[in-house]
Amino acid sequence: MSLRPGAAILAALAALGATSLGAGSPALADAPPADFIARSAPAGNYLAARLAISERDTAAASAYYRELVRIFPRNGELLERAFLTQLAEGSIDEAVDLAQRIVRIDPEHTLARLVLGVRAIKTKQYVTARSNLRRAGQGAIAELNSTLLGAWSQFGSGNARAGVAAIDALQGPEWYAAFKDLHAGLILDAAGVKKEAGQRLEAALKVDPRTLRVVDAYGRWASRNGNKKLAIETYEAFDKLVPNDPLVARSLEQLEAGRTLPALITTPAAGAAEVLYGLGSALGRQGGEDLALVYLQLGRWLDPSHPLIDITLADLFESMKRHEDAIALYQQVPASSPFKVNAEVQRALNLDAAGKFDDARAALDKVVAANPKDMRALMALGDVLRSNEKFPEAAEVYTKAIDQLQAPTGNNWMLYYFRGTAFERTKQWEKSEADLKKALELKPDQPHVLNYLGYSWIDQGVNLDQGTEMIRKAVALRPDDGFFIDSLGWAYYRTGHYDEAVRELERAVELKPNEAVINDHLGDAYWKVGRKLEARFKWNHARDLKPEPDELADIERKIAVGLDEAERVKAQKDEVKKTEVAPAAAEPQKAAVDKTQDPQKPGGGG
Repeated sequence: MSLRPGAAILAALAALGATSLGAGSPALADAPPADFIARSAPAGNYLAARLAISERDTAAASAYYRELVRIFPRNGELLERAFLTQLAEGSIDEAVDLAQRIVRIDPEHTLARLVLGVRAIKTKQYVTARSNLRRAGQGAIAELNSTLLGAWSQFGSGNARAGVAAIDALQGPEWYAAFKDLHAGLILDAAGVKKEAGQRLEAALKVDPRTLRVVDAYGRWASRNGNKKLAIETYEAFDKLVPNDPLVARSLEQLEAGRTLPALITTPAAGAAEVLYGLGSALGRQGGEDLALVYLQLGRWLDPSHPLIDITLADLFESMKRHEDAIALYQQVPASSPFKVNAEVQRALNLDAAGKFDDARAALDKVVAANPKDMRALMALGDVLRSNEKFPEAAEVYTKAIDQLQAPTGNNWMLYYFRGTAFERTKQWEKSEADLKKALELKPDQPHVLNYLGYSWIDQGVNLDQGTEMIRKAVALRPDDGFFIDSLGWAYYRTGHYDEAVRELERAVELKPNEAVINDHLGDAYWKVGRKLEARFKWNHARDLKPEPDELADIERKIAVGLDEAERVKAQKDEVKKTEVAPAAAEPQKAAVDKTQDPQKPGGGG
């Protein structure tokens, strides 16, 4: 479902000092010890809390603010900050207590009223829930959220029709439509109003056919209302749009086996959790992480069994680089879940991102052993090996994945691309070139492949015109990518167009000022146009950025004797090597490793 974060609510969060909510790294258990905080002076704890927020550490901030609230129980600002950090950490019971205190000071406090409304739904106090939700703020997202939650509370009060009527009466932007039809349909379905439920769920599906929960709701409705064929067609249509979703695969298996799928939602609490999940996941995808975190934590508290909240929250933590928190949540996904394999793969990727390569590799080895044909698991294992410079092993894993392809499609270009980069790093250029060409055949306008192959050719001094043209195309597709622009600058350098090289490399350095190889390239270009003082400045900067050892030796030689003498010495050494070993094929310079899953360019040169 597509939506933009509600400006009013996000502005309110920012005004309350919540702009860093949810971005801390440790879990609450890793906060400073309570006795240490209790012994500290209040002023020190306050400063420590503010520092923790500035460093995006909500666990520590929550602990400090909790102590400050104990000392100053009527300080409104401290209550708000403690409340917000408790929400971010998922300590909802404590946040409820603080919300009750906050509304006594500020009866119209948006988030406090929301939390109290959610708590009332959980405790089946539906009239109280609606009373709080009516005061839960204004703005597009707040109004949609409070209306949908209020509708589920009406269902809890035994008046599903009133809930649906409230949904239908809500006016707002176009993206409301799918949310309104989905929840009207779910409420009617839970109330046993079968025909109208199907109509509303079908309408939601037409508006938003790529959202799994919409598809699942309609597929389950069709399954329970005597239309197995329609249910199968619904899931198969989604599979064409979003292939290989594990929940869809399991649902199709169950339908083919003659089983009827149960309703998606049956209780008011589960319905309210679905509202919070839907809005939270949409906000998280579109940059509203702070509010997304609050909604997802509240939804998780309402319905701990929701099949997607933990995974979505873990994904949000991952995007915030809260890797340990993501690992913990992925680990909690039950073995019975269709998402268990995906969760284990993501847990391993977060272990690697947290610097635990051995644990990540062991976890992925286990997943691959249990699921030898799972392409996602194989891809993840290859990526982890490659990003940790285990290039021969990475190539073997990518080969296992490629060998399973019956007819490669455009979606498989990354397998050939990554195997090609692994072959290039192990000096198997013929194999690398073949894979890069295959990736380009599968995805002709893929800028990373265009750049990598074009740069490799130019760095070897072959196919110069074709390579330069490929890089120009990559830059046109990604005009703000510093690595691609560096490649274009280096292409100009290798073809003797030094003024053009300077122009492009200066632009690349502006975009990527801390990349050693780009600064090194610019130093070379400066030298060629007679700007020798600036050249040495750039080489010194490149040296300080900790390049790879072989590159460091070349840079230090240029600093000491200048580019002309360094090139002469290097040429002599290369000539000696040629007489000692006859290479099977020309080899490119050693590539720079990008620690992401999508390497930008080979490095080298200079």
